[in-house]
Amino acid sequence: MEKNKRNSLLTDISLEIKHRELRPVYEFAAREFRVPGSNARYVDTDVTTGRDNLAQAITMRLLTPKGEMASLGHPEYGSRLHELIGQANTATKYSLAKLYILESLESESRIGKIIDLVVAKVEGTRSQIKIVINVKSKGETDVVKIGPFVLEL
Repeated sequence: MEKNKRNSLLTDISLEIKHRELRPVYEFAAREFRVPGSNARYVDTDVTTGRDNLAQAITMRLLTPKGEMASLGHPEYGSRLHELIGQANTATKYSLAKLYILESLESESRIGKIIDLVVAKVEGTRSQIKIVINVKSKGETDVVKIGPFVLEL
């Protein structure tokens, strides 16, 4: 793979999800390093690149309510998935979740093709749906898997 294609997925600060209910809570992933010739330890934020960066960008887009970034100049960023919270867990809601996800992914310029999108009930629960997305980024042949992650209705 050419270096240009690998860099086309960009680089971003790495985030690790710590809590997934209603509103996800993230923590910056950090790496520790030492300066040569010194015993001092330093911590710096870690970065994510390539496929991991694309997966993280898609996850953040889906979990951000559409319009929340309007004051920062990005009124279309996010998804409408939050609108399903508090509604009945029915087949209609699965279809709406798929529609909202596809609508949101349409704005992600790095996606070349959506291979698969699965929205299903989490067995043993009454109010959760599981989402799994497989995409190919533009100019790449490998599939990027996002999920499964759970949305509480």
